Amino acid sequence: MINWGILGLGRMGLEFANAIEETSNAKLNSVSSKSGKIYKNYKNETYEDLIHNKDIDAIYISTLNNTHTNLIEKILKEEKKILCEKPVSTSLDQFLKIKELFYKKKTQFYEAIAYYSHPQTLELLNLINNDEIGEIQKVESNFGFKAKFDPSSRLFNKSLGGGAVFDLGCYPLSFFMLLTNNPEKITIKSKNLNYTKSDVDDDATALLNYDDKFESKIHVSFKTNLNNICKIYGSKGFIKINEPWLPSKNSTIEVSSNKHFYIKSINSKLSIYANQIEKVSQSFINKNAKLNLFNIEKSLINMRLINCWLND
Repeated sequence: MINWGILGLGRMGLEFANAIEETSNAKLNSVSSKSGKIYKNYKNETYEDLIHNKDIDAIYISTLNNTHTNLIEKILKEEKKILCEKPVSTSLDQFLKIKELFYKKKTQFYEAIAYYSHPQTLELLNLINNDEIGEIQKVESNFGFKAKFDPSSRLFNKSLGGGAVFDLGCYPLSFFMLLTNNPEKITIKSKNLNYTKSDVDDDATALLNYDDKFESKIHVSFKTNLNNICKIYGSKGFIKINEPWLPSKNSTIEVSSNKHFYIKSINSKLSIYANQIEKVSQSFINKNAKLNLFNIEKSLINMRLINCWLND
């Protein structure tokens, strides 16, 4: 059983706290909120007290983006296990500092890309590995919603790590990584970003290339309600995923090949966040467990791609 602490009780912190009750191998021990929020009967500890709490095995970080690096450094020094909300840091240089410290400590670290270990994603990989649509030729994915512009909010405030690429870009980027054998060979071929008055991107597109084998068109936005789907085109057909980022307990994958069309139903006993907690906790209990989780090496590739997307 893994005893968890939560840093930050915003929307994601509360989602985590509720989801942990569905799991069989995780238990909530303590919470910490600088805003003074309280979760049920749990004592609201200070960040420092929670990090040093010897009864806690692992900590979930769901604070503002610009605070992640500092908190990760403090937790790593205590050699506690970490699940950090995306993005892990707001710059590549910050991430490299974390990575260097991580390898000096005997602990485990994952980035909270929840869909990655969901049964729907695992079924998608099975379909592709079983040659259901042949060799991949093209990928399209997007994630976007219309957000009211507020320069003080975390979405539009540069000092808080705001911007569509930082907040949403990890989803289509990680999805493309999932489909490659060597994601280090992914490059950004072209890109376009729209900036707000607060100097953060609110709409961004990019064309990714994998080792000159196939490409992916990706789009993230705070300006537009996108359809939030993924399509994978192969030499024998295509796959469409209607809920790629937040699959429900009962989701579907549409498969269209040269021979037939069918809809594959995927049923999960756990909600997406409970599934993530269960899989991460399982990995913490058994380091040798082969689970599809977003480890620090994958996070580094993702961060490098984000850095390339945002900078010349």
